[in-house]
Amino acid sequence: MKLNCKCLVLAGTMSLGSGVALAAESVNIGAPAWTGAQAIAHLIQEIVVTRIGGSAELVPGNNAAVFQAMDQGKGDIDVHPDVWLPNQQTFTDTYVKDAGTVILSDNYYEGKQSFCVSKAFSEANGVTSIFDLARPEIAKLMDSDGNGKGEIWIGAPGWASANVNEVKVRDYGLMPFMEPIRADQAVMTARVGDAIKKDEGYAFYCYSPHAIWFQHDIVRLEEPPYDPENYIALQPSDDPDWFTKSKVMTEDALKKVQIAYSKSLIERSPAIADLLANIALDGETVSGFAYAIEGGQDPADVAKEWVAANSERVDSWLGL
Repeated sequence: MKLNCKCLVLAGTMSLGSGVALAAESVNIGAPAWTGAQAIAHLIQEIVVTRIGGSAELVPGNNAAVFQAMDQGKGDIDVHPDVWLPNQQTFTDTYVKDAGTVILSDNYYEGKQSFCVSKAFSEANGVTSIFDLARPEIAKLMDSDGNGKGEIWIGAPGWASANVNEVKVRDYGLMPFMEPIRADQAVMTARVGDAIKKDEGYAFYCYSPHAIWFQHDIVRLEEPPYDPENYIALQPSDDPDWFTKSKVMTEDALKKVQIAYSKSLIERSPAIADLLANIALDGETVSGFAYAIEGGQDPADVAKEWVAANSERVDSWLGL
């Protein structure tokens, strides 16, 4: 990774014991609810505070609120730590491409989105494809409330991916057999564990990186290969009639997950802006963060321990 001159200057300032330059370095980091975003937000905070000597606060907010605040450039929220593309393409088109008020880091890690069932249920019932959920006997095994349909968790309320998954359930022909459920992610995680303990069927939206791959033995269901002509996924912000006009009959393309930050941060806190541009994570690392947090560790402690154990990697992000 290229050495960053601004960060080298900062390092020299730190070694001389001057706190003048450091006092100006501050950032408010958006902290969306999902575990990966929480983990990366705390990681940024830890590096800013302990390695740059600045101040950093975490601010809860959904995608829309974080992007709008970054666009305004007033410092209310400066960073989105975990932008999934193309899921959040509407926001990046508006604020990165058109307005030019938000910057998207060039570095990314890959994310993969699918539907899953437990490995035991898959092997016991021959469920390997998304279309197996349309088998009446399989839907019956997944019907926990007795309404005649199985349940399939499609994501949390407000998630763009939940909208895409609802279209998939329709276009894969699953609606007569499966009921799409929106609920908080914690509800899904608990339900998966409960279903495995009780040897029940349960289908759910799954993605990596995520702690669930460490927590339970699950398998992805096969879907038709990604085909952009058969993947037309509109969002409510695109068209009020988004559900009718969407058509999704293939798996998702691999996602790019990146950090976004307000362009105004370059002038207000240049060392932090440089850090955000240089952070380079991978799916395995983020899954490890998520697993530790889901296991009960405080996200701040997870970040602190990781930074201490990976000082050379952090140094490279700081241009040292």
